[in-house]
Amino acid sequence: MTERILYLDLFSGASGDMLLGALVDAGLSLELLRAQLGKLDLGGYELEAEVQLRHGIAGTKVHVHELAQAHPARHLADVRDLLAASPLSSRVRDASLAVFERLARVEAHIHGTSPDLVHFHEISAVDSLVDIVGFAIAMEALEVASVYSSPVPLGSGTITVSHGVIPVPAPATLALLAEVGAPTVPHQAQTEIVTPTAAAILAQYAAFRRPAMHVRAVGYGFGTKEFAWPNALRVWLGEDGGRAWAKSDHVIRIECTLDDTTGEALGYAMERLFEAGALDVWFAPVQMKKNRPGTVLSVLARPEEAETVAQVVLRETSTLGVRLSPPLERTVAARTVLTVETPWGPVRVKEKRLGGESVSASPEYEDCALIARQQSIPLAQVVATVMRLVEVGGSSSPVPGLDRGR
Repeated sequence: MTERILYLDLFSGASGDMLLGALVDAGLSLELLRAQLGKLDLGGYELEAEVQLRHGIAGTKVHVHELAQAHPARHLADVRDLLAASPLSSRVRDASLAVFERLARVEAHIHGTSPDLVHFHEISAVDSLVDIVGFAIAMEALEVASVYSSPVPLGSGTITVSHGVIPVPAPATLALLAEVGAPTVPHQAQTEIVTPTAAAILAQYAAFRRPAMHVRAVGYGFGTKEFAWPNALRVWLGEDGGRAWAKSDHVIRIECTLDDTTGEALGYAMERLFEAGALDVWFAPVQMKKNRPGTVLSVLARPEEAETVAQVVLRETSTLGVRLSPPLERTVAARTVLTVETPWGPVRVKEKRLGGESVSASPEYEDCALIARQQSIPLAQVVATVMRLVEVGGSSSPVPGLDRGR
């Protein structure tokens, strides 16, 4: 089996309307997009797609025409309520809210407040709501499983926003890209070519590399600005090229060395680190200075959780400092969490998939251990029973969201 994938070719930057324009140009139904966006209690706008020719390239310019003179100020809670009240699918609602939460988090950090108190200013406009929710709708409608992106080109200079004159890239744009360790490249444009809305979408969805793929459709989405080159974003839509994994992302490795921490304290620190969002924690023996035996504590965390995880290391161990690696790219095998009904109750099973096919399965230890304790039977007996049921197809439907991809 192959998966539908999307590659974003950002040769002239990115904005929300450029993303939507490129997707419509690649085959996304404008009527479907309008109908799905109509499920939001938003109003006060019209969505138009115009075919244009720029510098000899045909593409699509999406326009969001705001009909009202003024729109209500929105905070994160308002956006959350707007999405929750809509009959959009849970996939679209959750993905859209995740993008707005990213925006709120970085804006709060920049302005020294909390995410719930952030007034979104420019990004709360109707067009940004249309762009963010519209992108989520497109991913569902086009059945895109994974999104990839080229390095992000960034212009220079200054722009004027509601806060006054700010540098390019805008602080929010740069913070969003830094949060996921996105690769950037300089661009000759002396203005903003990547908007905060686009940066938030990229940070939420994209792995920053070009995948092996079978290209089935190409689309160009034009921006508003005119340059000496085509101001467009290009999308490649197709299937994966037979890779044996589903996606790539980035992680941060946090490390320290300890020579005066007990085994009990290390075990407790491991528990707290997983609670804080660590993807993996491990210990390794090491010979330290003055010939002291010690321990290397290593932790993997997502870039947006690395600071929190590092604080736990400092708080729960005796170390005076931690080392944080640059973002490390990791390749993650596709996986599904199944529920197997056993004679003693349900057990979750992680199924690893390569090239769309199941290659291995592993029962969830905690589920098996709980049954073994309750039934006073060997753990090995529970595991063997679960594996026999998996082999004969005794699993129920996949249960999404139970595995964090460690």
